[in-house]
Amino acid sequence: MQVADALREDVKRMKPGDKLPSQRELIDRFGYASQTIQNGLAILRSEGLIASAGNLGNFVGDGTVSQNDVRGEINEIRSLIQALAERVEALEKRLTPSGA
Repeated sequence: MQVADALREDVKRMKPGDKLPSQRELIDRFGYASQTIQNGLAILRSEGLIASAGNLGNFVGDGTVSQNDVRGEINEIRSLIQALAERVEALEKRLTPSGA
C-alpha cells in the first residue's frame, strides 16, 4: 500500500515519540480518502512502528506491539468484515430475481 510505504519511510527518519502529521494533513498530502489513510496507519500500528494516542494523534513507536494495539486491530478487522458482509448481502439481494 502506497500510504503505508511512504509513512514507513517517514518514520525511519523520525525518533520514537515524534508526532506524525494529522489524518487531515495526510489526506491532503496523499490525496486519498480517509479510510485509505486509516488503513495505512493501521498497517504501521500492526508493525509496531507507530502508536495511537486517541485524539492526540499517532506517534512513532519503539517497534513493539502492545496488547491494546492488537485489540484495536482486531476490532478494526471485525468492523471491516461486518461492512463487507453487509455489502455482499446487499449485492446478493440485487442479483436474486424477485420471484425466486
